[in-house]
Amino acid sequence: MKRSVTILAAAFAGLALSFTVATSTIWSLDGAHSRLGFTVKHMGISDFNGSFSNYEVKMTATKEDFSDAKVELTGDINSINTANEMRDNHLKGADFFNAEKFPKFTFVSKSFTKVAKSKNEYKVVGDLTLHGVTKEITMTAVHNGTITHPMNKKEVSGFKMSGTINRIDFGVGGDENSGLSGEVKVTADLELVKE
Repeated sequence: MKRSVTILAAAFAGLALSFTVATSTIWSLDGAHSRLGFTVKHMGISDFNGSFSNYEVKMTATKEDFSDAKVELTGDINSINTANEMRDNHLKGADFFNAEKFPKFTFVSKSFTKVAKSKNEYKVVGDLTLHGVTKEITMTAVHNGTITHPMNKKEVSGFKMSGTINRIDFGVGGDENSGLSGEVKVTADLELVKE
C-alpha cells in the first residue's frame, strides 16, 4: 500500500511539473516605446511613410527562445497618421480603408518558427484581416534581446517585425495607376513587457 501511495505521489508530482513547464508567459505592448509603420511607393519615385498610433500587441510563449510564440495584434484604422490631416481623412474614407465600415485590423500568427542557423530571427506566418478581407501573410521577426528594466525591474523584450503585403489584395485603394504601389512594407518595432 505504501509503495502504491509513493508511486501515485510521484505521478502527481510529475504531472505538476509538466503543467508548470507548459505554462505560457504573456508579453504585452509598451506603446510608449513601440511603433507600427508602413511605407508605400508614391509615383514610383519616392517612399511615402505613415503609422498607426493606436494598437495592441500580445505575445504568448512557453519557451524562453520564443520558438513557439503566438502574436496577436489589433489596430485602429482611425489612428492612421501620415503627418497630413487631409490625407489621413482621405485614407480613412471609402476610397481606401473605409474606417467607418472596417474600423479595426488584426493579425494573428499561426506559426513562429526560428530560422535555421540564426539565434534571433523567426519566420512568422499568420492571418491578416484588413478591410473585411482575411489573407495569410508571412513576416520576419528579429529578437533584439531581453533585459530587466532598470526602473520597474520587469523583463522587457525587443522585436522588429517586418514584411510586405499587397494592399490591392485587401481591396484598399485603387490599382497601381492611382499613383501608389500595390506593395506596402510594414514594420513594427516593439517593446514587450513580461506580465
